[in-house]
Amino acid sequence: MEGTTDSTPRSAGAVRSHSPVAGALSRDRRIVASCILLISALAWAYLIQLDREMAVPESMVAKMGMALDAPWHLRDFLFTFAMWTAMMVGMMSAAAAPVLLLFTEMQSTSGERAADGAGLKVALLGLGYVAVWIGFSAAAALAQWGLHQGAWLSGSMVVTSSPLAGVILIGAGAYQLTPAKSACLRQCHSPLGFLLGNWRDDRKGAFQMGIRHGIYCLGCCWALMGVLFVVGVMNLTWVAVLTAFILAEKFGHTGARVARVAGLIMIGFGALVLAS
Repeated sequence: MEGTTDSTPRSAGAVRSHSPVAGALSRDRRIVASCILLISALAWAYLIQLDREMAVPESMVAKMGMALDAPWHLRDFLFTFAMWTAMMVGMMSAAAAPVLLLFTEMQSTSGERAADGAGLKVALLGLGYVAVWIGFSAAAALAQWGLHQGAWLSGSMVVTSSPLAGVILIGAGAYQLTPAKSACLRQCHSPLGFLLGNWRDDRKGAFQMGIRHGIYCLGCCWALMGVLFVVGVMNLTWVAVLTAFILAEKFGHTGARVARVAGLIMIGFGALVLAS
């Protein structure tokens, strides 16, 4: 019931035993999956359009904050914040799909879906997840601002200092090997385990669950996002490669091993950059 917390979610297996409910369940999952795909597609479309505009030197987007000798203003920060937000939504929305779809399944029960506001709860869970990445986008935009002010960032948004690039790679690689990374990755590997361990039955609780899941995802990926400063913040090829790697980490049977191997590779490349 509304307002109750820490209650046990209803059995998805019991729901499937009634065909009307099963039909509603299938429809709800399709709606949620379609929304995730649409949001991700819109974010990527914005990034592609932004990349095209930045390729034209005379465009306002290319001029805004990209000149190495020009200090940033508020509009430059807001533009960069919007860019990072779109990038994080495009990269991480698919990573939230398993939890959102399973939560939808748990909420889709006969005769109670409208009364419980199941659709709103799913939306609030997704909003909580996105809120975490919006917060990270603000931090990333501030970091980019600082790099720009220190003349450590090129016009193509790549760090100009080899020692700094090496440190970023080694730091990101080392984090891949830490217990914190492994703990966060385990939460992402088991959507059912996450939901059962963090279940809240009311709307506020759904938002809190979304935030918590977003924090675990952030714990998995924040260091990887720093690699974008080495390969190019708006290098969409590398953005796509990192997105694919993150999904392989989270959903592959060998995700933990993939994370460790990638960490060792990053440490190796970072050492080479420092040595050069």
